[in-house]
Amino acid sequence: MSNLSPNYNPKSSNDQLHVAVFAFPFATHATPLFNITKRLASFAPTIIFSFFSTNESNNKTFLGCKDEILLPNIKAYDVWDGMPKGYVFNGNPQEPIELFMVSAPGSLRKAVAEAEEEKGRKVSCMIGDSFLWFVVEMAEEKGVPWVPVYMSEEHSLAVHFYTDLIREKIGIQGIAEQRKDELLEFVPGMSKFRVRDLPDGIVMGNFGSFFSKMLHQMAQVLPRAAAVCVSTCAELNSAVLDDLKSKLPNLLCLGPLSLMMPPPKTPDTNNCLVWLDKQQEGHNKAEVVYVSFGSIARPSPSEIAALAQGLEASGVKFIWSLRDDLKEHLPHGFLESSRKNGMLVSWAPQTDILAHDAVGVFITHFGHNSVMESVASGVPLIGRPFHGEQMLNGRLVEAVWEIGLEVEGGVLTKDGVVKSLEKILHGDEGKKMRENVSGLRSLVEKAISSKGSCNEDFKKLLEVVNKSC
Repeated sequence: MSNLSPNYNPKSSNDQLHVAVFAFPFATHATPLFNITKRLASFAPTIIFSFFSTNESNNKTFLGCKDEILLPNIKAYDVWDGMPKGYVFNGNPQEPIELFMVSAPGSLRKAVAEAEEEKGRKVSCMIGDSFLWFVVEMAEEKGVPWVPVYMSEEHSLAVHFYTDLIREKIGIQGIAEQRKDELLEFVPGMSKFRVRDLPDGIVMGNFGSFFSKMLHQMAQVLPRAAAVCVSTCAELNSAVLDDLKSKLPNLLCLGPLSLMMPPPKTPDTNNCLVWLDKQQEGHNKAEVVYVSFGSIARPSPSEIAALAQGLEASGVKFIWSLRDDLKEHLPHGFLESSRKNGMLVSWAPQTDILAHDAVGVFITHFGHNSVMESVASGVPLIGRPFHGEQMLNGRLVEAVWEIGLEVEGGVLTKDGVVKSLEKILHGDEGKKMRENVSGLRSLVEKAISSKGSCNEDFKKLLEVVNKSC
């Protein structure tokens, strides 16, 4: 569904163009940017693409291509991760990000110069993760277009774009805490979102964190971009998206990136799909529960235990993707007693599981990719958000799209899990959610089809790249 129309050809081809692509080398950011790069490179074979990230990030990102023929016009360049010699991680997850970001402007300029010398071509366009906001300065120094890619959808982008206005209207810290249940009616398209749904560092939390400052700086420079790419689709008819399009030049909806440009298939080594086939034998109901909190989010030991107790008390069949080092927090005897109804695996093929007809609900952290993959498969969600945009995504799922529930009190409890599963699997609310998510699924399928809006916007991105000089 992600292919361009067969008769599409770029308007121009230039054998002197050289596109620099800058990845944010943390979490799951680098892979979708690399997939965009591969797609651009396949449609523009005479353009050189230099992909810049840390050695560790490049090794992981390019590893997925070991069974593919990497396009000859893409080359990876390693940049310094910013960590001083002898660095020892101190447990602060933001410190490696800060070290990289402090060193990156100088490291990336040096790496670009090396790539230009090696390829014999000056960089003609800069594409990068929007978190690397300072790339706009590099692009302006060279007089070339800057195209930032925001890896999530429009609602979280909007709250960063309107941070100053939100602070002015709501106040910060103690004042904002007192107003946490108020709706953001003054932000276009956000009238169903509450102050409490905002990411940390906007009006509550740690304003001084490097990450909070980075996101604020990102939003302030976006109007200077030649185009801004977002991981969403216009068919969802978002008022937020309409407002951002009036503020940002050439806002391009490339579609949910995990759907438009998915990573290579990985073998189902735990036979999850075979197990699901067996659960469906004899009936057509979709009642299997899939549980995964992604690679970063981590429930507390007490929440892991409560979730296990809730699954057991509900008597549901389930697949739970749980890291081996977290299984020690399961209730005593759960691993043995759950074998009849469930599977606990350290890794699972998420998109294939969600697409299986036996799966009826997805318990997750409300990460953007997970939400969109669930929508694409027509599966309602139960979510426990942890940080960043996940609270906004949870509100979007529950109050705007009405395709799922946030766990009661925002924390996993045995009773909360039981109640949520009962509502979605057996209640009238669940029936309505399945109808709503089915409607969204149709819209997304239309958007990412060969003639859909996402491919039309990808053509526009390709034109920006081809016209760069």
